[in-house]
Amino acid sequence: MKVGMYYLNSDVRVEEMPVPEIGDDDILLKIMASGICGSDLMEFHRKKKAPFVPGHEVAGVIDQVGKNVKDYKPGDRIFVTHHVPCDSCIECRRGQGIYCNEFQKVNNFTPGGFAPYVRVTGRSLKTGAIKLPDEMTYEQGSFIEPLGCVVEALKKLTGEAGFDGDSVLIEGAGVAGILNLQVARAYGAGRTIVTDINSYRLRIAKDLGADVIMDARELNPETLRQVNEGRLADKIIISTGAKSATEQAFRCYGPGSDIMFFATPPENQNVSSDWYGAWRGVSRIGLTYGATPKSNMTAFWLIKHGVVNVDRMITQKLPLEEIAQGFEIASEAKDCLKVLIMPNN
Repeated sequence: MKVGMYYLNSDVRVEEMPVPEIGDDDILLKIMASGICGSDLMEFHRKKKAPFVPGHEVAGVIDQVGKNVKDYKPGDRIFVTHHVPCDSCIECRRGQGIYCNEFQKVNNFTPGGFAPYVRVTGRSLKTGAIKLPDEMTYEQGSFIEPLGCVVEALKKLTGEAGFDGDSVLIEGAGVAGILNLQVARAYGAGRTIVTDINSYRLRIAKDLGADVIMDARELNPETLRQVNEGRLADKIIISTGAKSATEQAFRCYGPGSDIMFFATPPENQNVSSDWYGAWRGVSRIGLTYGATPKSNMTAFWLIKHGVVNVDRMITQKLPLEEIAQGFEIASEAKDCLKVLIMPNN
């Protein structure tokens, strides 16, 4: 079978690899939709593993099942995630499964989602899969994992209370930023302000409910007050790795505000912030990574019931043979938002 082999963002090759053989406890999943994630474009992070086949935002149809697999059968349409927590370590027991060692280290996909077929094994099959109803497309199903990451982040940011009318500043109008926007609105946000330097993405943010869109280069405390009823932000979600966004966030928080790093600046890049001011003014500073099965199930519900519109976010669908072009489009981030690779279409 042909696969998308990653070397660099600018060097993703179509190469040949055998179809994986499954064991008694595995399934062979025929991949129908696989999203290019923002983390797939973090070259400083990904090139350490190269060459390899990336892709973890997947949905497909089961082609084969091992003899010990009882809950699934060929023909089942499913979403599945590549890593899940163990549910038994101390991090899992205190409800912080995204910090579980198994969650962060174990990848249950062979080879990866940018391939026609993937062997799925381990806890990904036991607790990380969701059967898709007929009315949910594979494209929609591929958004469950990225949306689950947003649900996980906002759960940490707001707890059970939701936003309760808080103003929310979202820096970055990429896929993560616009998913954060839609979930924040669903969870009770008041005024939502989305910033980016890409006018195309800002227009989509406006279409999907942002109260205010703003060129990120114009964001400062004064311009924020002008569009936020004279106040700074109650909640800030950093959804871009741009160093300037982090620095802006630490100038734009209001009294008792919370700041969530959904994205961070690149490795070894230092950011200058007024930590003394934050000590006296910020309630919580959080960082997040990944999604637990519970958050993925919530994401599935949000998509299924139309609370979050993911169809509007799909801007390109490409066959596997054009994966290099897909990575180029996603890396340039001009007139695009979510790029999907369709290995079997």
